[in-house]
Amino acid sequence: MAHKNKTNISPYKTRQNARLERQERQGPPASEKSGKAGNQAAPAATATKVTPKLMGKHKRPDEIYSISEATDRLADIFRNHDFNDLGYPTIEKLAHFYRLLMLNQEKENFTRLLKLRDIAIKHYVDCLIVPRLTELQFPLLDMGTGPGFPGIPLKFLYPDKQIILGEGVQRRVEFLKHVRDEMKLTQLDIIGRNINPYCVYPVQGVITRAVEDIRNTLSNVLSCLQTGGKVYLMKGPGVDPEIPLAEKELGEFYKLEQDVAYVLPHTEQKRRLLVYKKIKMAPLPDFEEEPWPGGEDGF
Repeated sequence: MAHKNKTNISPYKTRQNARLERQERQGPPASEKSGKAGNQAAPAATATKVTPKLMGKHKRPDEIYSISEATDRLADIFRNHDFNDLGYPTIEKLAHFYRLLMLNQEKENFTRLLKLRDIAIKHYVDCLIVPRLTELQFPLLDMGTGPGFPGIPLKFLYPDKQIILGEGVQRRVEFLKHVRDEMKLTQLDIIGRNINPYCVYPVQGVITRAVEDIRNTLSNVLSCLQTGGKVYLMKGPGVDPEIPLAEKELGEFYKLEQDVAYVLPHTEQKRRLLVYKKIKMAPLPDFEEEPWPGGEDGF
């Protein structure tokens, strides 16, 4: 698995910022200073200084609802999308999490979804529908959770079950800790590292909104997932080419137990849920060959 940039610094943005700062110090090009042919350069007093906008700022939602208003709006959205069985306390927690996510959005750019309705359907319903399709096993590791999906919404459904959030980007780890402390969530561990074959934290379940190839995910959890444990892959509809490749490469250790095609209720959003069961223990890796330090375990 390609490891994430742990410095959280974009080389492209760094070059762009440096170029803009250099242009500001040097002033406009000579052709702009001289104006039209034959004219004197404009006096400095009449020039308008333009301060370039440095890159790295992210779009913030036009409006961030209070927890109470977000709770009422979420209740309506869930009711219209066949999730009217969620209790008020659960919806209120989802509203609280929405507010924390949006308050940090401009600085951190955690999600491209900025409207409450989009977050409710494409984040919350997308995560909360999984337990309707399969039985989750705990302790459950959310691999590459980002700002907490699907792990934190699932924690609201299973407050007494152990869920582990695995994330390798430090700014996201800090946000997850903030959410955990702010919302007083228990049985929620946070592992501040990428999940790879050198991670041996024992779990009975792994869930991920899987953007990488099935083989990569299954390989990366081979050491931490116990025999009999399950991997829940939240995939898009075009996953078919990956399945035979995973069987060929890792069929010795995993069996595809469920393959469910579904649509988020009352939308056109198509999804696939693949559930793999680990059927055989794999040899542990040589930890002296780990390509980078294990990172911070932020429990």
